[in-house]
Amino acid sequence: MEAGINPAQPNPQFVWDTINAYQRTEGLRAAIDLDLFTLIGEGERSADELAESCDASLRGIRILCDYLAVIGFLAKTEGAYRLTSTSAVFLNRNSPACMASMARFLNSARLMSGFTNFTETIRLGETQLGSGGVNEPEFSEWVTFAESMTPLMGPACKAIADHCGDTNGDRARVLDVAAGHGLFGIAVATRAPKAEITAQDWPNVLEVAHRNARVAGVADRYHLLPGSVMDVDLGEGYDIVLVTNLLHHFDERSCTQILRKIHRCLSGQGQLINLEFVPNEDRVSPPIPATFSLMMLGLTPGGDAYTARQHEHMLFNAGFDKPAIIPVSQSPQHLIVCTKRHQT
Repeated sequence: MEAGINPAQPNPQFVWDTINAYQRTEGLRAAIDLDLFTLIGEGERSADELAESCDASLRGIRILCDYLAVIGFLAKTEGAYRLTSTSAVFLNRNSPACMASMARFLNSARLMSGFTNFTETIRLGETQLGSGGVNEPEFSEWVTFAESMTPLMGPACKAIADHCGDTNGDRARVLDVAAGHGLFGIAVATRAPKAEITAQDWPNVLEVAHRNARVAGVADRYHLLPGSVMDVDLGEGYDIVLVTNLLHHFDERSCTQILRKIHRCLSGQGQLINLEFVPNEDRVSPPIPATFSLMMLGLTPGGDAYTARQHEHMLFNAGFDKPAIIPVSQSPQHLIVCTKRHQT
């Protein structure tokens, strides 16, 4: 239940706000597109000043900024607007923690179309995007994902790099499955100067990952493996395999198939590190992992957010030991860490 909502009390505003929630999305996205938060971050601004800076109508800017003040992204005093603590940290492009770029992917027209006529999606039990939804080969929005979603990755990158450590100074072989932006493998390479990273993903996405590897100064130890995880030969003998934000796109049977393939490519003492949204067994808490399933319903044929018990079951069927499930600090996600199960 949303914070501040008492389920024991009837609340018509809760219904009103939810019916009109699309306006909240569009208002915030317009403010990001106009760079309002960065402009106001330079100092308090009136609607007239903002309209001139944004080359927008005074009426439009005034109504948008007042709306943003009502919902908590701006504060208004004597006709001047200033940033709140949230917008100053997460929406001002001059902030190192700015999340504004994420709207390019999460609110892209293609992804949002997955929630058009959602009633029919509920009846069908799968996305209406067609051709596998976001799982279709070389889905173009994955390039946008790789370019835009990096602000969300910092805590998980640190957690993965910390868990891998310096790999005991060895020349560890690391496979980054569905690497996307490549930041997880790059974080390991940065932490472990002898680690060799192989990044697997679609060719168009790997261009972004390789660019990030060059910027990070690890391109000489960063190797590309283009293709689908379902089809490409992953190789063998890896010390670490990273599977980050992949399994939730598939049904349990497909997840198990992917995990069996990864099992075969790991060395005997190798370690699998998954990164996932893991709801509690009640599937209604915590809020972000619990609601993530709805996104997968709109965008994939069979994806879901899986509980710890479901992850354990899939890993067991793929030949892995019981995993350690580790919360990622300052993130709604968990690391799911395991090794091969040894027969006795």
